[in-house]
Amino acid sequence: MRAFIAFVSLCLPLLAHADCKDRFTQWANALQPGRTVDADHAACKVWPENPAQTLAVLPLPQKGASEDQTVYDVEVLVADSNTGAVLAHQYQPSAITSDAMALESIELDTAAWRLTPQQLAFGVRQTFDGSSRVNPAEQTQLSLYVVEGRAIRRVLGNLTTRGSNGEWDGDCAGQFTDTSRVISMGPAGHGGYATLIVRENTVNTTKTGTGDQCKSRSKTTKRPPVTLQYDGSRYDVPAAFSGD
Repeated sequence: MRAFIAFVSLCLPLLAHADCKDRFTQWANALQPGRTVDADHAACKVWPENPAQTLAVLPLPQKGASEDQTVYDVEVLVADSNTGAVLAHQYQPSAITSDAMALESIELDTAAWRLTPQQLAFGVRQTFDGSSRVNPAEQTQLSLYVVEGRAIRRVLGNLTTRGSNGEWDGDCAGQFTDTSRVISMGPAGHGGYATLIVRENTVNTTKTGTGDQCKSRSKTTKRPPVTLQYDGSRYDVPAAFSGD
């Protein structure tokens, strides 16, 4: 019987997770009264390393959005998985612009981003998709956050983990580039924070011909690993890797 009760207790946060999307409005009213959440792009997820807590990202469209552009303020928060009470948050004004590169999705990355033995980070991935058929483009950016009391601090900002673009004739012929980056944890550096090692892989593809005679040729190149050092407040993202 005791084992059954313990099992149920462990499952309660997971059951709460099933309804976390129902709390978007509750969280917005608590943090930004009167603001509307773009629920189609908002995200929430129980933190696997601490199931008693739920992570969430709330994009809040600014007033005056045009047909071609929407600017979002963003609330990143940690809440109690059972009650929904906000435990910590960070408000980011004008954090996302959705225009020709439109916001496609926001996802929470809960891999084990252990920056120090005591400090665990969580990630937020934003994906943007271009609107042009003959000039396709897509980009995914990763940010990492740590919780400090009732505050949340961003320690890595908008590092592009995947970017693709191309130009073609709409039938076959064209040039395409697809770059992906993988981040792994390195040895401890400044302040005991782990260095971040970024490995990059790029595939350049050329297509020639028409219709059923379309032929494709690809070449893969790898950049030597790049190490990002913590400077005491954040990891500096090289311009070549930045989605800002």
